[in-house]
Amino acid sequence: MNSTPALHPLPRVVEIASLKDFDKHAATALALTDKRLAASMHGWHVQSVDLRERSAVLDKLRSAGSVFMGCEIETKIERRLRAGGALVFPEIPGLPFDPYRGELYTGAELYGGLDSGPYESVPDARIYAWSAHRLGAGAHDALNAALSTTLHDHAIGSRLDSQIRTGELSHADLVGVMGGHAQQRGSLGYEKAARLGHALSEAGFIVATGGGPGAMEAANLGAYLGSAGQETLKAALAMLAKEPGFDPSITNWARAAEAVRERWPVGVANLGVPTWFYGHEPPNMFATHIAKYFANATREAVLLEKCTGGVVFLPGAAGTVQEIFQDACENYYGAAGSISPMVLVGIEHWTKTLPAFPLLEELARGRAMEEKIFIVDDPEEAVRILTELNDGSNFGVRGLA
Repeated sequence: MNSTPALHPLPRVVEIASLKDFDKHAATALALTDKRLAASMHGWHVQSVDLRERSAVLDKLRSAGSVFMGCEIETKIERRLRAGGALVFPEIPGLPFDPYRGELYTGAELYGGLDSGPYESVPDARIYAWSAHRLGAGAHDALNAALSTTLHDHAIGSRLDSQIRTGELSHADLVGVMGGHAQQRGSLGYEKAARLGHALSEAGFIVATGGGPGAMEAANLGAYLGSAGQETLKAALAMLAKEPGFDPSITNWARAAEAVRERWPVGVANLGVPTWFYGHEPPNMFATHIAKYFANATREAVLLEKCTGGVVFLPGAAGTVQEIFQDACENYYGAAGSISPMVLVGIEHWTKTLPAFPLLEELARGRAMEEKIFIVDDPEEAVRILTELNDGSNFGVRGLA
């Protein structure tokens, strides 16, 4: 008879971002009878939680292998945690943001104070100003900046994963909408992008974009109003058209969006993933969940990775072309079950103006991705394709004929 005891591996990582979560995991750990696991915080990543009222509980828990980031802890307890093997990240001074934040952003947070001051005074603009000037900082400040932005982006990634896994973005597949930032409110292209977002939301998808202006804002707007009728969307488009672009005044552009949000304060959950790397392009207010990163490369990879329901590419320029082939590369080397559908909208644009589709078609030939690439003119056709694909239907490659 084999007397070797059963293995009970410790959890790799337990993400804790609220006092409620901490209490739940602490109660479980203290109730365990296995001596190797009982009262252990090994693998816990506790982030932005006020633990000053939990000193007695922390005193009973073994801290080896745990990480505390941006938590408020009594000094004597913090010393005990460190002595027991915990990694406790300290406060980093002089930052206009919380590198250990426990939630995604909202438009209301990033644009806080817009009703009483210009865009340049709101948190989003202040953070961009900080990030733009940190390149000329001294060695010590540069190290703090690098550490704080990396920690911030890690925190945002963790919160996004949590929202997609069990939160408000977990009820359906994400479909990405990629397109240029230059589409002006009031233009036909902007309206088409808004109607695409609306149709995707109506079809049950969660819309995700790069979170910026132009086609990205339009798709987030359409998704936000996905439970409302076409007349509501039409009214919102008319309100926004009075301030077509963020140049010359981000303030006026943002206040027009704020007026739409005030008129329709409750919308459908959707995602924006902008970056302070392009801080001169403000984030839009119609994404209910905003995962804003400092590192653009991380932001782009995360956005494409999360869009398991497919990606729609609207007419755009260099940035959209880059996103097409970044997505294509993942699909090219991916296993059959991991291919994400790609739908390019605008036959003339993607075959003549910027002929990305013929190359994409050649890359796909004979690969698992071959049956998951499409080109259409009508955004409604893109929605139909993705709906049928995600229902299990199978399409061949849509060529140019």
